[in-house]
Amino acid sequence: MDLLGSLTPSQRRGLAIALVLAGLLVLGGPRLLHRGAPRADSPPLRVARPTHAATRQLVVDVAGAVRRPGLHRLAAGARVASALAAAGGATARADVAAVNLAAPVADGEQIVVPVRGAGTGTAAAGSGGAANAPVDLNSANAEQLDALPGIGPSTAAKIVAYRQEHGAFHSLAELDAVSGIGPSKLAQLKGLVVPS
Repeated sequence: MDLLGSLTPSQRRGLAIALVLAGLLVLGGPRLLHRGAPRADSPPLRVARPTHAATRQLVVDVAGAVRRPGLHRLAAGARVASALAAAGGATARADVAAVNLAAPVADGEQIVVPVRGAGTGTAAAGSGGAANAPVDLNSANAEQLDALPGIGPSTAAKIVAYRQEHGAFHSLAELDAVSGIGPSKLAQLKGLVVPS
């Protein structure tokens, strides 16, 4: 029995259309389905990962009247207040009002937190941390030295006596020879005192 012969003309037309569509799908279907896919010779799509610049850290030197002076790491875009917090905060004798806590921090910057009454200078233009004029080890009296962090009245008197006996200081490191001053006190004094 002829299957096509038993179909009506409209059924034959429908069957022909269905066969044509099926042929198109067989021949052109893979192209349509893979039109958006990358070609075999194109490089694969890579998702961008955060770069070191996005997670970059700054290193700053916090000195003066802070609990933990020294080098501290901060996130890029940090402010002086963050540097002060990383250094354990200000000591009771710190002159925090002389420091611009909102100033942005730059990599490699030194931020000096002065002691109240340690000097009369003003903040350097454009610097993140405000620094009073450092105390001159060779001309400061015992009262001025006593105002420095970690230096009490007896240590201040020892510095003056050492200076009178041995002559002028030529570097901050020479303070190590004074009884009662060690590496931690030297770190606290960094940036706050200078030899003339």
